Amino acid sequence: MSRTPRKPELMSPAGYWPEMRAAVEAGADAVFFGMKHFTARAKVGFEVPELPDVMRFLHERGVRGFLTFNTLVFDREIHMAAKAIEDIARAGVDAIIVQDLGIARLAREIAPELEVHGSTQMSITSKEGAELAYRFGANRVVLGRELSLRDIERIASSTDIELEVFVHGALCVSYSGQCFSSEAWGGRSANRGQCAQACRLPYDLIVDGQYRNLEEARYLLSPGDLYALHQVPELMRIGVDCFKIEGRYKGPEYVAITTQAYRKAIDETWEMGSFHITPEEERDIEQVYSRGLGPWFMQGTNHRQVVRGRAPRHRGVKLGEVTEVGRGFVRVKCAFEPKPGEGLVFDAAHRRSPELKEEGGNIYEVSPVKKGVYELRFGNGQIDFSRIAAGDWVWRSSDPTLQKKLKPLTEASKPVYTRPVNFEVYARAGEPMTLVAMDTEGHSVVAVSEGPVQLAQNRALTSESLQAQLGKLGGTPFHLADFHADLQEGLFMPLGELNTLRRQAVDDLLALRGELPQRNVKAAIHLGGFQSHSAGQNAPAEPQLHLLVRTPEQLEAAIEMQPASITLDYLELYGLKPSVQNVKEAGIRVRVASPRILKPTEQNIQKFLLSLDCEILVRSGGLLEGLLQVENRPALIGDFSLNTANVLTADTYLELGVDVVTPTHDLNALQIEELAENIGGDRIEVIAYQHLPVFHTEHCVFCRFLSEGTDYTNCGHPCESHKVALKDKRGLMHPVMADVGCRNTVFGAEAQSATKHLTGWLESGIQNFRLEFVHESAAEVRQVTLAYQSFLSGQMGVMELESRLQELTSQGITEGSLFVPHDFENLTQLM
Repeated sequence: MSRTPRKPELMSPAGYWPEMRAAVEAGADAVFFGMKHFTARAKVGFEVPELPDVMRFLHERGVRGFLTFNTLVFDREIHMAAKAIEDIARAGVDAIIVQDLGIARLAREIAPELEVHGSTQMSITSKEGAELAYRFGANRVVLGRELSLRDIERIASSTDIELEVFVHGALCVSYSGQCFSSEAWGGRSANRGQCAQACRLPYDLIVDGQYRNLEEARYLLSPGDLYALHQVPELMRIGVDCFKIEGRYKGPEYVAITTQAYRKAIDETWEMGSFHITPEEERDIEQVYSRGLGPWFMQGTNHRQVVRGRAPRHRGVKLGEVTEVGRGFVRVKCAFEPKPGEGLVFDAAHRRSPELKEEGGNIYEVSPVKKGVYELRFGNGQIDFSRIAAGDWVWRSSDPTLQKKLKPLTEASKPVYTRPVNFEVYARAGEPMTLVAMDTEGHSVVAVSEGPVQLAQNRALTSESLQAQLGKLGGTPFHLADFHADLQEGLFMPLGELNTLRRQAVDDLLALRGELPQRNVKAAIHLGGFQSHSAGQNAPAEPQLHLLVRTPEQLEAAIEMQPASITLDYLELYGLKPSVQNVKEAGIRVRVASPRILKPTEQNIQKFLLSLDCEILVRSGGLLEGLLQVENRPALIGDFSLNTANVLTADTYLELGVDVVTPTHDLNALQIEELAENIGGDRIEVIAYQHLPVFHTEHCVFCRFLSEGTDYTNCGHPCESHKVALKDKRGLMHPVMADVGCRNTVFGAEAQSATKHLTGWLESGIQNFRLEFVHESAAEVRQVTLAYQSFLSGQMGVMELESRLQELTSQGITEGSLFVPHDFENLTQLM
């Protein structure tokens, strides 16, 4: 499928008005922004009453406005979400960007004319993932940042759904929508706009129980920032519809310089096939904000590059390295010439933690020593030179000249970036002059002069003189593109009247562009139509215990315990067949867990899973879409990674053909209980024991730190022979495991147990309870399973079960994401 070539849209971020204005003046075609709720950046955004003014401003300037509604929504918030969508649609917002499939359905029901875009939080990495979003009204999807150019091209060539790709900004180490670290460790959720940035913390690497010295690479989960400016021509060739700049938490300077750079690259590539950028311009981009810029996954997998691990934060531009420290000065071998007034920071990460205070200050004096080496002096008392040593890195942390360069964009008093307008003039003697103004978006206005056109006494109007006068559009958001005059010879009109005519046309055109669309919006949505009617159907008489294992040793123990089912979640999928057969021969239902991510080249995994002739634990939206096309498919269990957070989403999956859903880890225990009461306890399978999968990453810790390789083709597969854990500041060790796609999952150290909530879950009708094991031994699998069996059969109480689990687990147990705040039942909205 070939995509029609068209100039891609450039979309910039805006936390609030200063960033929005900077984006517009720098040339953005679209801006994405949020409100103070239902957004993945909860600290910034607009209030609902501001939205009409936002959209008038954007539309007057020829810019589209997309609002992020990209969080999971809880059942207690559904009516509030419905009202918000109604307000958003009436305010003229061009599209909402959503994560939650149920909310996508809801938006289409409330406002059919409001575009819906599938967020990167949907973890879309394949054509099938895009098509699942399309089922529920998304005409555009934002692809995962872990895709390569070849992956993107494969998707683009197989679907006509609009594709949006991030080209610049921060990278999450975890797949967006698949990070539960904030939920597990901080009681807050990245899927709810409150990321705790646990990936930016230092960790020790523990390999087979032994500490592994990583030297300066302490931040082994902190990736660099995406910089795909040089990939713009290739992305345009592929046919990507929209280039997106990340950064709603960034300031106007960042928005201005990144938008300006990508605007120039797109325009020049469209006109000439390539673009030019100077080293100084690239340094300016890096100076504004960077954790280390690169195309990273977009150019293909190289685990040695995407995470350097030296520091987790913005440093600026690397100036060079210290060669000598003297009394009151340092000498630095520099990549470019430093200047007085610039701010520097000295980076000694190779010999002490970046968490400790770093030396830094503003340059007072610069003296060249020899080629590339400069002696730098600072203000009195700014620097403790005893803490600086030869070999330390030096970063330029601030450049006073850069702010001056960007001031015309960040503090513009009149429009800087202008849009084309076409003028047509009709003039006859004795009649008013008519000026038709048309923009490129189909808007058209007619302005008529107050007085008639006169016959010229001296110099007559010409088409050229009219164009010159009417084309004086300075101070407006337009520039004159095409001009046509149907002009009788020998005519005259005073300059003042021509200016008035031009101003009238511009004002009328701006007013027309700024008009809010009249949409068909349902003011009172009937949510009952989304409710599931399956409650109480086919509920088993006794609670069912399901085990998930990850090693053959665990499987052997699981078979001994004779659970209702066993799920196999192995690193090596193609070693599954003998294990599946073993479970079948034991007379136990067998299930296999799918990967959470499937890229375009991994779709054969679906065929393999189907060949096993057993139930499938579905963890990927793309895989679910593929399985829906299969006749006589096996039973499907929608796992936590499908992010079922409310009855709308649960019912969406159940209607598609999923037999049972496991709620997202963003729900606490009481919310799970309420969901069960809404859709039927027999349609839910809860996880009663697990190590929460806190990060799911394309980045491979095994390859990066246990090999000299760059990817699975040359790493030697250390994941198959070593046990790895990440040790945090508290001394807890979080297991790391790889899957068939070489993606890593970091699991919580403590076992998350639902012991305090099992009684409530049983009373709500929940009958299916799953226990998941990571690094547990076969003996631990037996003992944990026996404890839960004893509880469910009435032989053990809650307190005894909890005490027993504390004894069995080496790092203790926790409520984790299941914790219910004491005042939760009084909250109508939990943000």
